[in-house]
Amino acid sequence: MKILVADDDPQILRALRITLRARGYEVLTATDGAEALDLAAAHRPDLYLVDLGMPRLDGVGLIHALRGWTQAPVLVVSGRAGSDDKVEALDAGADDYVTKPFNLDELLARLRALGRRSAAPDDEAPVVAFGGVTVDLAARVVTRAGVGPVHLTPTEWQVLEMLVRNPGRLVTRQTILSEIWGTHHVTSSGYLRLYLSQLRKKLEPEPGAPRYLLTEQGMGYRFAPDG
Repeated sequence: MKILVADDDPQILRALRITLRARGYEVLTATDGAEALDLAAAHRPDLYLVDLGMPRLDGVGLIHALRGWTQAPVLVVSGRAGSDDKVEALDAGADDYVTKPFNLDELLARLRALGRRSAAPDDEAPVVAFGGVTVDLAARVVTRAGVGPVHLTPTEWQVLEMLVRNPGRLVTRQTILSEIWGTHHVTSSGYLRLYLSQLRKKLEPEPGAPRYLLTEQGMGYRFAPDG
């Protein structure tokens, strides 16, 4: 797998280049967003690691530019820990977000998760419909009436899939967190609130008053199908 790492910190670039190459990845590096965009066009990486605070073209601008022609996964690795920064990056098209200083094992786990592409379609997998939204669990495609295909990040898809495969049932925060992020993150509920917020913006008729992706206060989330 070919990975492009874009970061203006030379120490981080060097450390990631050594670490990723040692694990069999082909690594390209860029010190600013404009250079990263040039490398992306020339080499077509399979995955991107992107810092937000870069010169010439910042991380959000780079993600917007990439999303004009590629759907390769983008993992943001940034020192900006505020939820507004995370939401802005995810809205731009990033697939996941890791805050500096990061745990290397966690970063590698996120990369592996993003690198796994869709499994072979399962003809028995159902199609779930609600509120003008259709979720094809076999093709891993979400469409919305009047909008067409809806782009979900890999993590957003995992959260949605867990909920729609358990209609009407409470899925606890701990279950979702441990399944997606691992057992070390069962208390990291901020991740989950962020992704549920993003899913509601993309799928709910009124994101501020959700009808289908419901919060069970203090416990978890529940998918409420039509009828």
